[in-house]
Amino acid sequence: MTSGRGKPVAGITGAVGNTPLVRLARLSDRDDILIWAKLEEFNPGGSAKDRTALAMIDAALSDGSMTAKTSIVESSSGNLGVALARECLLHGWAFHCVVDPRVNRRTVALMSAFGATIHRVTAPDPKTGDWLIARRAMVRELLMEIPDSVSFDQYSNPAAFTAHAAGTMSEIVSDLGHAPDLLFVAMSTTGTIGGCARHLASIGARTLAIGVDAEGSVLFGGSRGTRVLPGFGAGVAPELEKNAHPHEVVRVADTASVVGARALVHREGVLAGASGGAVVAALMERIGDFAPGTEVVLVLHDSGASYLETIYDDAWVEENLGMCAGELRRREELMT
Repeated sequence: MTSGRGKPVAGITGAVGNTPLVRLARLSDRDDILIWAKLEEFNPGGSAKDRTALAMIDAALSDGSMTAKTSIVESSSGNLGVALARECLLHGWAFHCVVDPRVNRRTVALMSAFGATIHRVTAPDPKTGDWLIARRAMVRELLMEIPDSVSFDQYSNPAAFTAHAAGTMSEIVSDLGHAPDLLFVAMSTTGTIGGCARHLASIGARTLAIGVDAEGSVLFGGSRGTRVLPGFGAGVAPELEKNAHPHEVVRVADTASVVGARALVHREGVLAGASGGAVVAALMERIGDFAPGTEVVLVLHDSGASYLETIYDDAWVEENLGMCAGELRRREELMT
């Protein structure tokens, strides 16, 4: 089963949304449950952040905060930066993206290809050791330096909820013909989980929306710690968190995220990013508790193409996460 695609659209922006919903029949040895994956990599920018970027731009155009000469300044771990770089190019706006050393090289290359100016923070926040705090501080500095500049601030912008309520979750329910029993969503700004939960509440669904967070992330009362993988988790609670209401939070270690991503690609041929690996790991941790007939949807935010030099590279995993190739394979085999 897939969302409706293939219809002619007016421009690349028209291709955002209606991403495939695919059955994962080989991921688990539980043949009495249904597992689906919402593949957000099929958005033109390769991630769910295409939805967020469009929603934030639409809101800014509606309230008159944008002009033809406006420059956009935003912090991103990668995916939102790619989405905004393309949309700013199409609108004729200058785009400045603040990144930290964890960003993937391919992601930076994509943003640069769309004409973005890349600003790199070289040290974490001195008080907390957090890279996100350092990125947001640089955004504030750039807003003072660049004339007629604004930031959409993805960490507080409620347009993200709109994007995923009217888009992601609405599409899932439409494709299935009903709401699933469980929904697993990785969290960073909390826009996706918040928007999905909002739509589920609006239709009176009994779906449990489970937020997947990184160990070392502070989201929803988590304890700050070292996080190596970009794309999910947070070192400071975003403003959106106050209005995002997952029914449960599962925290996943970096190593488990890598194992989950490897299991997904080897069993299903789906190459997901680090957050997708975390979602798989969270599912497999809980799957033994599911009643027969349970229907589960995993939201996979992006492709693993940008992670080929990191989570899919044995040498990188051993150097950065301390897990050798043999242990990776052993743990993958145990994930059933």
